[in-house]
Amino acid sequence: MTRSSPDDACPGALRLHEAADGALARIRLPGGMLTSAQLAALAEAAGEYGAPVLELTSRGNVQLRSIRDADAVGALLSQADLLPSPSHERVRNIVASPLSGRDGDFADVRPLVVRLDRGLISSPALAALPGRFLFSLDDGRGDMATMGADIGVRHEPAGWRLLIDGHLTEGLHGPEGAVECMLAAAQAFVRIRRNAWRVSELSAGAETLAASLRLTTVPGQAASPNAHPGRAPVGWIEQGPEGDLVTLGAAVPLGQLPARVAALLAAAEKPVVITPWRSVLLCDLPHEDADAVLRVLAPLGLIFDERSPWLNASSCTGLPGCGRSRTDVHADVRLEVAEEIASGIHSPVHRHWVGCPRACGAPSTSQVLVATELGYRPLDRHP
Repeated sequence: MTRSSPDDACPGALRLHEAADGALARIRLPGGMLTSAQLAALAEAAGEYGAPVLELTSRGNVQLRSIRDADAVGALLSQADLLPSPSHERVRNIVASPLSGRDGDFADVRPLVVRLDRGLISSPALAALPGRFLFSLDDGRGDMATMGADIGVRHEPAGWRLLIDGHLTEGLHGPEGAVECMLAAAQAFVRIRRNAWRVSELSAGAETLAASLRLTTVPGQAASPNAHPGRAPVGWIEQGPEGDLVTLGAAVPLGQLPARVAALLAAAEKPVVITPWRSVLLCDLPHEDADAVLRVLAPLGLIFDERSPWLNASSCTGLPGCGRSRTDVHADVRLEVAEEIASGIHSPVHRHWVGCPRACGAPSTSQVLVATELGYRPLDRHP
């Protein structure tokens, strides 16, 4: 499907969206990566100038809601280097394997995230990418397979494979070549897209974009042979072969991270990763520090238990934040999960509750439940 209008209303940090509960800013975080100072700035912006919550998104970004002073928020973000290019701030949509370089025997995609982001920012033409266009970098564990990226790379034993809308392409590349291929594909999309916002909206989709690059897609091969189950990594995660450092993984119920909790995470002065599963990783902690941090954070509503039903629950914003919603979806989901915890009977599948058929934020592998006059009902077709 090609859009009938070229207008792209995707919000950014500078181009705010007027939601039902006030102005909303969406701050892109390439690879979900944050320094402690950047997280502290986001916590301050939410606590001082908006709703005191950081809303984590399914692309590893952060939203600030009910903003009362957009100029003050913009100044804080700029000072924290969260707006390296005002002209490109809405197109820095990059998801990456969150534990890359810290857990498992996989490639480290972090340098590629930085290189890709710099390449995007340095290209005037790529400022015209739609705000929905998505890049992904998979370190080989398959966790980016269900992200629905327009352009991606995946590490294989012999090198990096370019993917276009989930379709494998011929040939392998070194790290620098992989990033150059991604940028070239994005530039080609800008040239041929007309009113399309995603590769899937082009006529013949991936094949059309591949042909414009003189590439071919690989027929009959799965793009995700080792697909990750698509759950937030939570708990105590020992880093590297020596295990001398720890990452603490915490699920955040409904992606609603209170500003005061974000400030405590920032106070640890360690790198933070926001994952596409609306969870948080606090990285590079010595064992004794990790134990102390865990004791502080566990009572504050973060989830460190991989058996928690919260790992199989997500939702759209619902009322009062979205005027399209039939109901306060967050309140309904909290009640549902509380009942699961009390009964000990947990859903075996991930469920995503939504207040209207638009099904905002729905993961591609979830059961989507939409609010109706008769309660929540499964959507017949995934959006």
